[in-house]
Amino acid sequence: MAFLSSMNIVGSGLTAQQLRLDVISENVTNMHTARTENGGPYRRKMVVFEEQGGRLTFQEALARALGREQTPNNNEGGVKVTQIIEDTSDFKQIYDPTHPDADANGYVQLPNVDLVKETVDAMAAQQAYTANVTVFNALKGMATSALEIGKG
Repeated sequence: MAFLSSMNIVGSGLTAQQLRLDVISENVTNMHTARTENGGPYRRKMVVFEEQGGRLTFQEALARALGREQTPNNNEGGVKVTQIIEDTSDFKQIYDPTHPDADANGYVQLPNVDLVKETVDAMAAQQAYTANVTVFNALKGMATSALEIGKG
């Protein structure tokens, strides 16, 4: 049923963007963490998305629309998080010989987290989340209308 697959697609988008916002929050929280359990400063993390199926040829789409689909497609589309990767860009260095993590020359390595970049990423994730909520509300409205038509 197309309605349910649309809901699954929207749900996958909401879930993916929520995880993206969680990772951004972790980055901002650790933007001053100069020492981690693995040694060295915190390294910025990023979420990698991947399309999740949903591509049909015209012939497959026509067969589905006519109810002649031969092999059901359980993977209706949407997005999924494939991995959370670390940003390999260089760490920031500041001169602070009094810092406990300073090297022999007095420099401290700080995380490669940029607050402006994280803010922009968070705004983009929030916009994508809002767009998915808008689609969800439209689907809900269509379902309600369809049920009202069925009553009459």
